[in-house]
Amino acid sequence: VLAIGFGASQTGVAIADDLASGMIDRFRSLPIAGAAVLVGRAAADAVRNLFVVALMIAVATPLGFRFGAAVAAAVAAAALAVAVGLAFSWLNMLIGLLVRDPEAAGLAGLFPVVILVFTSSTLVPVATMPGWLQAFAKNQPVTASVDALRALCLGGPTTRPVLQAVAWIAGLAAVAVPLAIDRYRRATA
Repeated sequence: VLAIGFGASQTGVAIADDLASGMIDRFRSLPIAGAAVLVGRAAADAVRNLFVVALMIAVATPLGFRFGAAVAAAVAAAALAVAVGLAFSWLNMLIGLLVRDPEAAGLAGLFPVVILVFTSSTLVPVATMPGWLQAFAKNQPVTASVDALRALCLGGPTTRPVLQAVAWIAGLAAVAVPLAIDRYRRATA
């Protein structure tokens, strides 16, 4: 989740750069659907994220990592990680379309990822955080995703954490996708 979240910030940079450099104007001259540019960018991000997940597994395996659950759970973990990446990619596309400056998009895209990652269960148990921070850490998308991925990779109860992660992913996508498409249409009108 950490690698995918930080990688997703580059999506906002790329879309802002495409706007600033005139690449989007070139795309507009082609006979393609308006949202195809954004969908293509999201698809490319999904492929990149799948590569990142495969690379992390390939590096971790010789170091001793083993999936503690069934093969189906390992595949579900990879799919969930890619889905998290897609949600963050759409969010960062929206940020890139809003700020329209590549450097500002990079910083603006990193800001939510840094806050969410460092106030989640990614690096430390939520129980070790101050009480006021625990409430936030327990109820945010990165904690839900990390907890679901741990359950899928290591074994144990998976239903609740996976459903929470999927709900967060679906919620983020339900907000970010239509807003990004609308903003893209306005920016290219």
